[in-house]
Amino acid sequence: MTITKLPTTKKNIFVTMMEIAEEYKATNLVDPMSGLPCPDDLINLVDKYMRAGNNDFSPSEGVGSLREQIVSIINKQNNTEFQAETDLTITAGPSQAMSTAITTFIKDGDEVILFEPVQESYAQLIEMTGGRPIYINLKHPDYRIDWDEVKKTVTTKTKMIVINNPQNPVGQIFSPEDFDQLKRLTNGTRLVILSNETFGNIVYDGHHFNSIASVPELAAKSLAVSSFGTMFNINGWGIGFISGPEKLMAEYRKTQQYQGSSVNTPAQYALAEFLKQEHNFKEINAFYQSKRDYFLELLAGSKFEWIPTKSTIYQLLDYSKISDEPDTEFVMKLAKDCKVATIPFSAFQHEKTKMQMIRICFAKTNELLEEAAYRLKNVPVSLGK
Repeated sequence: MTITKLPTTKKNIFVTMMEIAEEYKATNLVDPMSGLPCPDDLINLVDKYMRAGNNDFSPSEGVGSLREQIVSIINKQNNTEFQAETDLTITAGPSQAMSTAITTFIKDGDEVILFEPVQESYAQLIEMTGGRPIYINLKHPDYRIDWDEVKKTVTTKTKMIVINNPQNPVGQIFSPEDFDQLKRLTNGTRLVILSNETFGNIVYDGHHFNSIASVPELAAKSLAVSSFGTMFNINGWGIGFISGPEKLMAEYRKTQQYQGSSVNTPAQYALAEFLKQEHNFKEINAFYQSKRDYFLELLAGSKFEWIPTKSTIYQLLDYSKISDEPDTEFVMKLAKDCKVATIPFSAFQHEKTKMQMIRICFAKTNELLEEAAYRLKNVPVSLGK
């Protein structure tokens, strides 16, 4: 008997690997449970607004002062004219924003294009609404989109295209050519573009990120999701935001009022005041690039291979010189025998893959990175036997 709308009731690999990390006391490189400090000023501001009595429900669209500050940043970065009143909504993190957007615009029989590798949750959400995920693989080794393949995939049933820019887990960034192709593809259609831009302010090596909002023809049909969680080390606060034109945002808000009636109120007020300060996002880039570079420097001479990621807080490692076994088996042995918890690349693919890669998170303290790198550097080839 079916008791859930989920296509599968099994635990996802992220939950599983977090539990395994705990069970085997393994160094956790799964997700950004980093131990990195959040700014003292921000902590003090939360305390200030809690003591001032701002502990009740906030409006379902979010505290007005926070929406104004975020819209100001978006408009400055993208030369846009979004309005805080109508074009931006505060959410309980980026995952809730993605979930609500899919729930709002997808119904039975609709098709949604996903570029793999991709977060497992997107397909689950699409199928829960009665929709059908349509997968297009990014082309290895540079993980580029084959736009000819995309054109052949779009049908009259296609209602949404979901993009991750920058793309987790490979760190690829949309190019001007990608945006041009997307414009041509969606011109004259009613397709909705849902863009996860959570890592848009974290890019490396001089690469440049452009939001979908920076392209007027695409901004008119797009919703962009983001968060300050990683930038300020406040992922656990559960605050994100989604922006887009009023015609789309009005529909989105109809759903959110029932799915998430209020987001952490004192933290919203605190962020609103904190964002009045002039924040140098280039310093955040430099901070996380130094983490990436330090970790890869520590791994030098190991049996792992890699191409340094252009963005995000994640790095892919190729273990083909260590083992030829499937990545799901390799990560289990790595956690149990070497005490390092990671994510298999196949977690981002809907079908089995032969790519022998794992994903690690380097948004950690230097001490933890040193411990993890030492263990990874000493992984025996016999681990794969």
